[in-house]
Amino acid sequence: MEKVCLLDPKAGKEISPEDGDGRFECFLFGGILGDDPPRDRTSELRVLGFPTRHLGPIQMTTDTALGVAKLVVQDKIPLSEIPYIDHPTIVFNPKESVEMPFRYIAENGEPKLPPGMREHLHEDLNKSFDF
Repeated sequence: MEKVCLLDPKAGKEISPEDGDGRFECFLFGGILGDDPPRDRTSELRVLGFPTRHLGPIQMTTDTALGVAKLVVQDKIPLSEIPYIDHPTIVFNPKESVEMPFRYIAENGEPKLPPGMREHLHEDLNKSFDF
C-alpha cells in the first residue's frame, strides 16, 4: 500500500518530481476528479491509508490530472512550472461559447483538450429538453 499514491485534493503535500523516483509504483485516480462542485468522493479511499499527494488547489478534469501527473513524475517538471488556464471560456463563434469550471494545461495560450472534446462541447450546445 505504501507504493500506491492516492491523488487527493485534501492531501497536505503536493506531487513532486521526486515522487517518480521509485517511491511509488502507481498513482490512484479513479472517479475522484471532475465533478463541479467537488463531492469529496476521495474520502472513500482516503480512509484506507494510502500515502497522498495533491495536484494543486484548483479542480481538474481527470484527463488533465493524468497529464499533470505524467509531466511531474515522468518528465520531472515541478507542478509550479506547468502552464495552466483556469476556468477557460471555449469560444465557437461570436454567439456561442461555454465556460469550463476546471483547470487545464495551457498549450499555446489555449486549454489542452482531449481529441474531439471541442467538437463534443459544441454539439452539446444544440441539445435541449423537449417539453
